[in-house]
Amino acid sequence: MVVLEPGDERAQKIAKAMASQTANDILTLLAAGTKSLTDITEQLNIPLTTVKYHTENLLDAGLLTVSETRYSIKGREVRMYALTDQILIVAPKQTDIRSLLLKYSSLFGIVIAGTLAIVALAPLLFSQTANEAAPMMATRETSGAGLYAAKAMADTGIVQEVSPDLALAFFCGGAFVIFVLLCYEAYLWKKKR
Repeated sequence: MVVLEPGDERAQKIAKAMASQTANDILTLLAAGTKSLTDITEQLNIPLTTVKYHTENLLDAGLLTVSETRYSIKGREVRMYALTDQILIVAPKQTDIRSLLLKYSSLFGIVIAGTLAIVALAPLLFSQTANEAAPMMATRETSGAGLYAAKAMADTGIVQEVSPDLALAFFCGGAFVIFVLLCYEAYLWKKKR
């Protein structure tokens, strides 16, 4: 599916290509299957130069494609034309307040869901790391104070404090990105006026 804005270069090419009844007749004929220029000329009973002109415009607009190349009895290259398999929508771009609020509220919801996931999963991930870190810290430290600090870290759940800090950092970062995007949208809106 291709969405085009009026005035877009491709939309202008499509409008030019489809402005003629002959072009519409060619498109209708090709809806039944692939055809060569000669086939189109014979079935529509119009000159080859007219068919070639409209076919080139439709190709340039992206409405037709050369599906295959065959060779005639005389050894000449014959192109077979077909409709492109796409949906074209030409609609003006609208940026109303409701759609902007909906877009950014959904982004904010994603940030909140990610923050809650971090809060839920961080204790599981970091508690294992703290329990594994206690013996490693004890072997690195020669004094009893090092062993005491490692045990205290694992036992008291200092790791539980890491989880809210990580979640808060994620939330603040996500909110900041949304704020920057909103400022950019406001700048674009102001620029258009």
